[in-house]
Amino acid sequence: MKRYFIHTFGCQMNVNDSLRMSEVLSQMSYAPTPVPDNADLIILNTCSIREKAEDKMLSALGRYKPVKASRGALIGVGGCVAQQEKDKLLKKVPYLDFVFGPDNIARLPDIIGRVSAERERVVETAFVNSEEYVFPRADPETSRGKVTEFVTVMKGCDNVCSFCIVPHTRGREVSRAFPDVLVEVADLAKVGVREVTLIGQNVNSYAGGISFAQLLLRTAEVPGIERVRFTTSHPHDLSDELIEAFRVQPKITPHFHLPVQCGSDRILKMMRRDYTVVQYLERLAKLREARPGIAVTTDIIVGFPGETEEEFEMTMQLTEQVRYDNQFSFVYSPRPKTGAALREKDWGPVPHEVKIARLERLQKLQRRISGEITAALVGSEVEVMVEGHSRYDATKRFGRTPENRTVNFEGDAPAGAFVTVKVERATPNQLAGKQVALLKPPTVEPLPVPMAEAPFHVVAEA
Repeated sequence: MKRYFIHTFGCQMNVNDSLRMSEVLSQMSYAPTPVPDNADLIILNTCSIREKAEDKMLSALGRYKPVKASRGALIGVGGCVAQQEKDKLLKKVPYLDFVFGPDNIARLPDIIGRVSAERERVVETAFVNSEEYVFPRADPETSRGKVTEFVTVMKGCDNVCSFCIVPHTRGREVSRAFPDVLVEVADLAKVGVREVTLIGQNVNSYAGGISFAQLLLRTAEVPGIERVRFTTSHPHDLSDELIEAFRVQPKITPHFHLPVQCGSDRILKMMRRDYTVVQYLERLAKLREARPGIAVTTDIIVGFPGETEEEFEMTMQLTEQVRYDNQFSFVYSPRPKTGAALREKDWGPVPHEVKIARLERLQKLQRRISGEITAALVGSEVEVMVEGHSRYDATKRFGRTPENRTVNFEGDAPAGAFVTVKVERATPNQLAGKQVALLKPPTVEPLPVPMAEAPFHVVAEA
């Protein structure tokens, strides 16, 4: 049996894509290997959201070149850099065998077959028309032993924010028919999955026959499902109907990732974000009124072209005012074909050292706020869904609260169980404590051995 290794960069969508690649390859009688030196096929699943994504990909390719020389391994590049660069990658990397975009995962058997049989180098990066696109359906057996899983409900984005390359690498929005989503969720629940995260580049603009709020409510009604999450959202799709879903359905977890990007209305307009700070805060206030205690996280870009020191201070003030549980903050980096990259010189580039200094100040502020939020939980009891062993200490357990806070704790509950944990210690990023009660046992018998690692390597940074 031939072996494959997938090196995954980037976001949850990329991780999910790698899972689908793994399933396709298993149907071709490939088996995963955790060591690239043993692989007959190496795929780099790439992300192009941040600057130097291509450089990171080329660096990784260089490390895998000896495997090709020694074993004759096939090497391919998929994902967003592949979609962005297309056949240019074959010219830059003479030992690269094939390039394929996110829409072409299902074509891997044909691509690999052509490379193997005809020794031709292949590029498949055409977008599939919305009417013809078929979402890859997860094999529930690959999720047996897991208690939480991603379910793709849409792909692409129609917003065309001036900083974002997603419309160019993932295409226009396409939503999956809601019956297909619910069938997949039900199949996952039958193998022990108790929490699903509905994912898409702009997930709450879902239009697969029902509204996104209705999809969440129906997903929560699937037998065996105890928690429903989703990511990532756009503020203009935070509708009253979606807010009401948070009010009436407790299985929709009290966590909302709501990217604001900046605290300046002028910069938001240049970013092509169709809301003001006041409008964002008004929607957020309604959400918090409907679901008291909801944890809110966000994305922020620092140093967007033309951003003044005063406008950066507005972002600092917004962070202090909202008191996000956490935020994912980055310095602005120009991406090919985006509006901001084309107009950066006109708007005025922010010096790199200024961007870095601002980012450090913002992240320091967020660490303080996150630390204050978690410190307030010391001495309290929280509900945790057990996901398995702690990665830091095999004698302890690991899980998350409904608010998506990670917890490492002393206890013996199996994966899939719900427990009460008394919080004894806290850092800005996690809680620690002891199990004090078993609330619900798993729905299926836990696997007799610890769940295997994902059949690919993941680089968290984009």
